[in-house]
Amino acid sequence: MKKTNLNSCNVLEVNQDARRLWQFSVSGGQIKLDGQQTASLGQALPPKVGAKSLFQRRLNIAWLPADQVLLRVLHLPVVEQQQELVSMVEFQLEKLSPFPVNQIVWSMEPLPRTRDGQQTVIVVIAAREVVEAFLGKLEADRYLPDRLEIPQLHQLVTTPVEGDGAWIFPTREENRILCLVAWWFGDLLRQVQLVYLPNSSQAPTLLVDELNKTAWAGEMEGWFKGTPRWHLVAEAQLAAEWEPLLNQWSGEPVIVSEPPSQTALAELAAQRAARGESKANLLPVEYSVRYRQQLVDRLWMTGLGAVLGAYIVGVVIYFAFLFVLDWRKDGVEKQVKALSGSYTNAVRLKEKIDVLQNQLDLKYAALDAFKVVSEKLPEGLYLTSFTFSKGRTVTLAGNAPSDQSAVLTPFAKELREASVEGQMVFSEVPIPKWNLGPSVGGSQQILWNLTCQLRRTDTE
Repeated sequence: MKKTNLNSCNVLEVNQDARRLWQFSVSGGQIKLDGQQTASLGQALPPKVGAKSLFQRRLNIAWLPADQVLLRVLHLPVVEQQQELVSMVEFQLEKLSPFPVNQIVWSMEPLPRTRDGQQTVIVVIAAREVVEAFLGKLEADRYLPDRLEIPQLHQLVTTPVEGDGAWIFPTREENRILCLVAWWFGDLLRQVQLVYLPNSSQAPTLLVDELNKTAWAGEMEGWFKGTPRWHLVAEAQLAAEWEPLLNQWSGEPVIVSEPPSQTALAELAAQRAARGESKANLLPVEYSVRYRQQLVDRLWMTGLGAVLGAYIVGVVIYFAFLFVLDWRKDGVEKQVKALSGSYTNAVRLKEKIDVLQNQLDLKYAALDAFKVVSEKLPEGLYLTSFTFSKGRTVTLAGNAPSDQSAVLTPFAKELREASVEGQMVFSEVPIPKWNLGPSVGGSQQILWNLTCQLRRTDTE
């Protein structure tokens, strides 16, 4: 197992009558206990405690009951590649396993200590149907493990070993005692056995019988030599019950030491997994692949759900905006309808005012034009007609003695330049036209006319 950068780690222990869960946080390679709880087998685990997350890297460890596992010890040549070691173990599986190879799940834990080109490997074997049934129960609680281990293995590989001897690790359960015995001789682990004893006063005697059998087998194989030291790693009460009989059997004092608590053992499992030190993992590969695929599928579905939710929210906002605009439009239409009568009356009134104003302007324009014509009219010219038409055209007509025809042109020029209050009165004044008229009193008369355009920009 490679070292991974984790954010948290869960360790789940399943016993005959209860389940214990430890939750650890991982930061900077340090493990910190965040919480622990004990629940009955029928009680559900905390929601999402075993769920996977893309942003929070979480490692889930489950402890398989040790009575469902077989431990075997192999001594193999030291190799550099892990895959070569796996191949060598596979060649010996049929000899090691009491079950057909296709009906088991196995893993191995190489020990770091080597001697004379040999390395020790602890092979962990479990029946596939047992593992699958155990994983099915965990999946029902939505706890998807990344590793499937036994806690006794962590205790075994981390216990300091000096000299030849046997280390006895008993664990008292409700109605039995599980005892792990590790035999170290010649600086190598020779034998590992799991012994199940009744939780009664007969347990030490039965243990001694099992130790005798293993010692005789070791003598036959040639590795049990000399006088070994016996180590009892047990809680104080259990050690006090077993120590007298073990002292009597071994003929010398048994070395007693305090075992780590289950919480300390869970922390040790989390530390070894975070550092990549744990190798034994009974979780089948197909389960690991399936859990990973479930995470990918869940992420896809979550992403699609988020996109769909965002789309629905956008549609709702769009229609809400349309509803507001439609509501505002209806309000404006109501205001327009309410004001339409007033607006029509106002338009009509404005048109009337414009007509009256135009009439008034025309009146003053005609008066201004008549005033200018009367002021500029030279002596000798007579004005007989003053016509104001279309609000812009002023037509002048008159008569004069024939010798006064020369003053018509200057008269037109003066009209062209005439102004009232600084504003030019006419925009266009042509040269007057005249022709001979009848004689009056023996004097020849001329008839003249002049059509001028008023300077007005607001009247057609």
